[in-house]
Amino acid sequence: MQGALAYNTVVLLGPTAVGKTAIGVRVAGHFGWDIISADSRQVYKGLDIGSGKDLSEYSFGGRQIPYHLIDIVTLADEYSVYDFQKDFYSIFDSMREGDMMPFIVGGTGMYVDSVVRGYELVEVPENPALRSRLEAMSLEELAEELRRIKPDLHNTSDLQERDRAIHAIEIQTYMQSAEYRALKARSGTEAERHGVRPLVIGTTLPREKLRANITRRLAERLDEGMIEEVEGLHRQGYSWERMERLGLEYRFVSEYLEGKISGREELFSQLEHAIHRFAKRQETWFRGMERKGVDIHWLPELEDKDERAASAIALIEKEMSL
Repeated sequence: MQGALAYNTVVLLGPTAVGKTAIGVRVAGHFGWDIISADSRQVYKGLDIGSGKDLSEYSFGGRQIPYHLIDIVTLADEYSVYDFQKDFYSIFDSMREGDMMPFIVGGTGMYVDSVVRGYELVEVPENPALRSRLEAMSLEELAEELRRIKPDLHNTSDLQERDRAIHAIEIQTYMQSAEYRALKARSGTEAERHGVRPLVIGTTLPREKLRANITRRLAERLDEGMIEEVEGLHRQGYSWERMERLGLEYRFVSEYLEGKISGREELFSQLEHAIHRFAKRQETWFRGMERKGVDIHWLPELEDKDERAASAIALIEKEMSL
């Protein structure tokens, strides 16, 4: 067991529809903490029902639980894992200066992983000459160029779209430059500078219970006006393409409103199946984090959220000697 000085951050992660928000609110309420959201869609204003913000749940024992990184940008912006990491480090530093415990709650695996394992992400300066050369290349040529400068490429999704491939090449080119090596030598990595030492807690449910939760929650969100939410965002001027890039609920509802999906029953069926697959991918990501050395303390797979929250509180008190 590690002592109280070993950890300076607590993380609660898990797949969609397991009750992370409810458990996180109970934990935050017990210790008097704020919640730092790690959700790639809840950062956007207007994505309320489909992203499951559930802001009405952010209260415990008569106290409103403060939250961070929810409703911070509009859909006119493209929020990335780099933006999340940068914003998290700013909040982390501020909280630690005020002797507060940063508490991350969320299921976007890459967001959580970026601060748990300290991804080395960089803000790449403009390189007009390189971009001009790359713009003249085909997608196949771009893929070949990216593999040439990064032989150990794992994220093959960067090879599927021209803009992503070009951006990935720009990033790798900069990271291999003398300018970047000198900067890194002077200042060290982001993870080293901030010194995040996380206690990582995971929560999930048995497969059939998780599937039932996904189905029930999808029906509730449709009844609450999820289709109307997407329709309203489109009327505000956001294109169907922009909405589809948000994935899952926003992609499928947009396709339904565009006439690409015939009928509400077909929408429900396709979206339900897609969310089930997404939950599996989340769990695969978390298992991958464990294989890479992250120690995730999994809570008992209890249906009752109060019982899981109590288990989380007991674990935190034990591990951190609170």
